Amino acid sequence: MSDLYNNFIKEKISVYIKYFAVCFFLVFTHISYAQVVTVINKNNMNTLTKKHISRIFLGKDKQFPDGSETIPVSQAKGSSLQDSFNEAILGRSTSQVAAYWSRLVFTGKGIPPKEVEGDAAVIDLVSKNQSAIGYIDQSAVTDAVKVIKF
Repeated sequence: MSDLYNNFIKEKISVYIKYFAVCFFLVFTHISYAQVVTVINKNNMNTLTKKHISRIFLGKDKQFPDGSETIPVSQAKGSSLQDSFNEAILGRSTSQVAAYWSRLVFTGKGIPPKEVEGDAAVIDLVSKNQSAIGYIDQSAVTDAVKVIKF
């Protein structure tokens, strides 16, 4: 009887430990999830929707609503911001976006967005070029760029 009881207790403890580990992971994954914002040059007066931003970063639209050129600027491969942006704005995983661009590049139908390393590099490019559009962590926003709200 005591062996049966001990096994029962061990199984219960194992279940609780697994449950705690999953909850811990979910809490810290949520906390580390970056708040991504899309930014344009502060002198750019265009109003953009999420759909328009998605079309720009997928190479489907090459102009802002006013007809001026767009230059999309992406974060470097493997960054959590790129993953967050792809999921939230493009509605695709990073691997799906990479496969999408591989097909376009292979067929000569597109060039993926320029990739830079970090928020500071995105801010620098966007602040110096009225055609640039990029994304950064909300905590990195400066007055050198304008956040697109939708």
